Amino acid sequence: MSQTMQAVICHGPRDYRLEEIPVPVPGPGEALVQVEAVGICASDLKCYYGAAKFWGDETRPAWAETEVIPGHEFAGKIAQIDDEGAARWGVEVGDRVVSEQIVPCWKCRYCERGLYHMCKPHDMYGFKRRTPGAMAKYMIYPVDALVYKISKKLPPAHAAFTEPLSCSLHAVERAGITFDDVVVVAGCGPIGLGMVIGARSKNPAHVIALDLVPEKLELAKECGADIVVDIADEDAEKVVMDLTDGYGADVYLEGTGHPSAVTQGLSLLRKLGRYVEYGVFGSDATVDWSIISDDKELDVLGAHLGPHCWPAAIRMLESGELPMDKICSHQLPLADFQKGLDLVAGGTESVKVSLIPS
Repeated sequence: MSQTMQAVICHGPRDYRLEEIPVPVPGPGEALVQVEAVGICASDLKCYYGAAKFWGDETRPAWAETEVIPGHEFAGKIAQIDDEGAARWGVEVGDRVVSEQIVPCWKCRYCERGLYHMCKPHDMYGFKRRTPGAMAKYMIYPVDALVYKISKKLPPAHAAFTEPLSCSLHAVERAGITFDDVVVVAGCGPIGLGMVIGARSKNPAHVIALDLVPEKLELAKECGADIVVDIADEDAEKVVMDLTDGYGADVYLEGTGHPSAVTQGLSLLRKLGRYVEYGVFGSDATVDWSIISDDKELDVLGAHLGPHCWPAAIRMLESGELPMDKICSHQLPLADFQKGLDLVAGGTESVKVSLIPS
């Protein structure tokens, strides 16, 4: 094995560099994993462009520490593991594995109650120096990580999609979708398409997808949306109200992170409807809270990460029934990380962009 490897290193906002660094050495119970693919998501962009209001420090990107390797959506194969780690995770050298993006402490109040995704002193791949991410040839899965095997028959970029799909499924679970529901999904990016997939699996009356890009709306149909609305040309509220005899949708899943999608969702929902927020926002969203209380008595729920949804996401990917070749639209070599970031920032040319370190 080479003693050095290429890795993308965060040095501050808009200052990511491809560097040669030592290959990490696993400790007792840890796994050394050769990264096969790592996805780029909105959280990566927020770190890359920086958000000083979160830290009060212009030299430090939002959420991410400097000198860290980014990347929290990934799949790879085990290159080295001891007996302790192999027994804990039920894996061996050569297995393809994925790992949940959060590394819990397993001791805090949330972890003890099974709510590990809310762990107070948690680590997170790609955001903290002590838990480097996957924009590198190799990475470490630490002892406290949640690790799952996934089929080697999947293309690497498809396997790495386990992370965003699990997040979408968690949002769907939060919504409590029933058979008679009319479900609206705002945004047909990776998270929104995963929401469409998850919502359709619950077999509601209708799944309506909203977006500005016709190609993404066509992809939403392949993912299970029976109605799509191009909000640049159509009135989404009219479509929903006409479909529901003027009552409104039962469920609204927000996956764009755009402030206008918040007010849109509150308007589209019926009284006693359910709003689930998953989007990553770059600016504040302002709404009339009386719509939530006095007007409609809505349930407004947040969703964070993909707890307890990874096995389901893996089963969906391994089924071969999802249009993953179209969802995973771009795969680039690690050296083209800047092009990948720019593609995701552009928003219209790509769906899921992945880097292939090997």
